[in-house]
Amino acid sequence: MYDPVLVQPMRDEVTSLGVKELKSPDEVTSEIQKPGTTLVFVNSVCGCAAAGARPALRLSLMHGKKPSNLVTVFAGMETDAVAKAREHFQPYQPSSPQIALMKDGELVKMWQRHDIEGRDPSVIAQSLADAYDEFC
Repeated sequence: MYDPVLVQPMRDEVTSLGVKELKSPDEVTSEIQKPGTTLVFVNSVCGCAAAGARPALRLSLMHGKKPSNLVTVFAGMETDAVAKAREHFQPYQPSSPQIALMKDGELVKMWQRHDIEGRDPSVIAQSLADAYDEFC
């Protein structure tokens, strides 16, 4: 686990957007099973989360359409909650960061680290917004 003091600003950057933080497997199961669309943001301490994923999430939430449910888990912290979320991401391998769009409990779109790393946040945000338009 990382130092909780070090991680807190990274958590706050996401939760300040209205994204609900999940810290247990039961919370993950409950939230993912909700009807409608759920975005699951796997937060991370890595540079591509800071430079790409978190800014892209913020930009994407300015779009007209967005998921009805926004949740986050933090890789390297609440490992059981992250593992439970990733059970729903099959056939994709674990990735940090990682963004999943679920609809009625089923995975409909996935962004892996290789979809995020080195990309401008506006490009990632547009990809997210396109998925919101299609599935939300």
